[in-house]
Formats: sequence, C-alpha cells, structure tokens
Amino acid sequence: MAQEKRAKMVGEIVENKQIMFKGYIERAPEESDMELRLGSRIKLEAPRGSGAFLVKNLYLSCDPYMRARMRDFHGSYLPPFAPASVVEGFGVSKVIDSDNPNFKPGDIVSGFTGWEEYSLIHKTEQLRKVHPDDIPLSYYIGLLGMPGFTAYAGFYEVCAPKKDEYVFVSAASGAVGQLVGQLAKLHGCYVVGSAGTAQKVDLLKNKLGFDEAFNYKDEPDLCAALKRYFPEGIDIYFENVGGDMLEAVLLNMRIHGRIAVCGMVSQNSMSDERGIRNLFNLVSKRIRMQGFLQSDFLHLFPKFLADVGNLYRQGKITYLEDRNEGLESAPAAFAGLFYGKNIGKQIICVSHE
Repeated sequence: MAQEKRAKMVGEIVENKQIMFKGYIERAPEESDMELRLGSRIKLEAPRGSGAFLVKNLYLSCDPYMRARMRDFHGSYLPPFAPASVVEGFGVSKVIDSDNPNFKPGDIVSGFTGWEEYSLIHKTEQLRKVHPDDIPLSYYIGLLGMPGFTAYAGFYEVCAPKKDEYVFVSAASGAVGQLVGQLAKLHGCYVVGSAGTAQKVDLLKNKLGFDEAFNYKDEPDLCAALKRYFPEGIDIYFENVGGDMLEAVLLNMRIHGRIAVCGMVSQNSMSDERGIRNLFNLVSKRIRMQGFLQSDFLHLFPKFLADVGNLYRQGKITYLEDRNEGLESAPAAFAGLFYGKNIGKQIICVSHE
C-alpha cells in the first residue's frame, strides 16, 4: 500500500514548506533568525543522470553545533549556512525517488538533510540506511545518531574511564549528557549531573539513574557545590557548558583527571569569548583536557550502534526526547536549546509516514 502511494506521488509537483536562515549572528540564536517559507514547489522526482535521490523528511534534529554555522566564519569543521538558504541538519528521511543505485524508494536514511518537507540529496557519503525495527526512527538522530555517538566516543575514547571513578556531567539532561551519565553508571562509576531546572534534576536522579544531580542556578558558589558532591574530587568531567562551571571544575579535579570538551553552550557570543581561569590546575594536577568531534571516531560507529542498541533493547538505558510537531515549530525549538527549554533530545516531527 505504501509502495503504491509512493509510486503515485513520483513526478507530482507539490508545495515544499521550508525553514530559511535569514542572516549571520554573533549571539545566541533566536526564533526570528529563521523563517518559514511557503509557496516553494518541488517536483517529486530525482533528475535522471544526477545520481541524486529525493526524500520526504520525517524527523529533524536540533543541535547546539548548528549555532556555529549561523555566524560568518569559514575556519570551522563545517561551513556556515548561506543567508537566505534552507537550514541544514541531521534528519531521518524516507526515499521517494532515486537515481542512485545504492538507495531505492522506500529506504529510510539518516544523515544531513534540509529543514524542509522534501529534499533532493546529492551528497550521499554521510548518509546511513536505517533498518526499521523495535527502536523508534527518531532515535537515529538522537540515541543512535550523532548525539549518542558523541557520548559514546567521548566517554570511552577521550575520558578512558575506570571502574569506581568519580564522573561529573554538565548539561546532563541534554541529548549527549543523559547518555554519558548512563554509560558511566553501567561502567561502575559514581555519577553526578548538573541541569537548570528542578524537573531536570528529578529526571536525572529518578529516571536516568544518576547518583546525584543539582540545579546549578540554585548554587551561588559552584566550587562549593562540587566539593559537596565530590569530597574526594572529580576524575572525569564531561564538559558541555564552559564558563563558570569549567572554572569551578578545574579547582575540584583529582590528579590525572580527564576533561572531555564536547561543547560550551554558555558562551552565547562567539566573537567576544572571555578567558577561563584556574587553568594552572592542568599542570599541578596533571589533568588531560581534550576537545573532540564524534567524526574523529567514525571507525567505531558500527560497534556503537550494536552496543547502545543492545543496551536499549535490554532496558539498561533510557532516552529522553523533547518532540515538537510540525516543520513550522523548528525555529522556536532550536532557539529554545540555548535557554534550556528542552528536556532531552530536541527533535522536530515533520511527518509521521
């Protein structure tokens, strides 16, 4: 039935709602930095000889790294968005028509796509086929996608954990942090997370299994708070926020501690970055502090899929999603990431089919 429906659609000209990027910014993103464009039309067909394929986008991912693509800076690992162009990000999509022998109509794929209802995809290197099973499709841009793999590679490869170590995770209820904490618990570590609301703290302790959690907004002295939760110090810090939290952590690290620098969401302005104090602790405590990208570890992706997929199926890990319905909700959902509005992985459901 679904195959018949797809066959009928191919060749039709339909409206294609899109989310457009308006122009470069040097601050935290706001809803008004993007706009919904109506009236654009697309032929549901992959042009012959193009090697491309046409997809219907099902789920789109809102990720903090996308903020860096909204500024006029060309020296990063991903180029900036072009003003007045369709926003691009990770998504889960269904192939409608294909001129590529490796992808056929009906295939489900995950990887880079446009923030629009339909996308014509030419670059296929970063796309993976998804084989639908008992794991929700949206998890392939969360738990089993880039955020999940960031947690997995960052924790096991960069942090090099040992049983019984003391682990601290900031932004712990987010797309990455929630999995880091659960992996650390399964590894036999003592785990504390920080978040920005009482509801998130409750979820960390009672749903995600962290040993302790605290609301950093309730702590006038972050250094004292960390001393309270880690009287013997921190072995591993999974860094997602930067700023005052990183300065406090540096004072509380143990000798030979490791800091995996995943993100620094507290730095709203990329153009006026302030320095970090307490860095001499890196020397006196022989701390290793390392930035990383999940793409550094792609050779581990198949193992990650198998390991984390099995842990989920066995009920040993859970995953929180914050789902918004409809493409038009994407700008507000994305901007909300930078004000702590999301609980768990922020996704946009564009279509249920």
